[in-house]
Amino acid sequence: MKKEIIIAGFGGQGVLSMGKVLAYAALMEGREVTWMPSYGPEQRGGTANVTVIISDEAISSPILNTFDVAVILNQPSLERFEQAIKPGGTLIYDPYGICVPPTRTDISIYTIDAMDLAAEMKNAKAFNMIVLGALLRIFDSGNLTYVEQALAKTLPERHHHLIPANIEAIRRGMQAVQSQSS
Repeated sequence: MKKEIIIAGFGGQGVLSMGKVLAYAALMEGREVTWMPSYGPEQRGGTANVTVIISDEAISSPILNTFDVAVILNQPSLERFEQAIKPGGTLIYDPYGICVPPTRTDISIYTIDAMDLAAEMKNAKAFNMIVLGALLRIFDSGNLTYVEQALAKTLPERHHHLIPANIEAIRRGMQAVQSQSS
């Protein structure tokens, strides 16, 4: 098994954090992992993306031009990465940040209303964990043990009291993801 993933959006949406939690969870599961962030100097409000490769075998390079999975959180990222998804791959996006929806017919497309769910939870910072939940559901990763361990590893200790709220956001995302493919 090898998954080449890009998560892309604006700085401040938790793109890099989402990738880091995903990568740590895979590491704790005993997989080979790369995590490669990319962001402009403006960070918050500028574009940000992270590539995560998860594999059962050694990974030769973290540099990717095409992806098995793209998690897209804004229109500029959709425009940049939609065509880089491999045929048969997967696109997950939050329609809130997308004006012109994806047009590919050779990939599986899923939506997650993460912005609305975060508002419903009265926790804007839960947005990225809701999206992560959608990704985990599509991968059929129902066991959140490694994700909880990854949150403990990636969150500063002073924020460990937020781990249950993050797990709840992930669960909400797992329940709310919708397939747009036929």
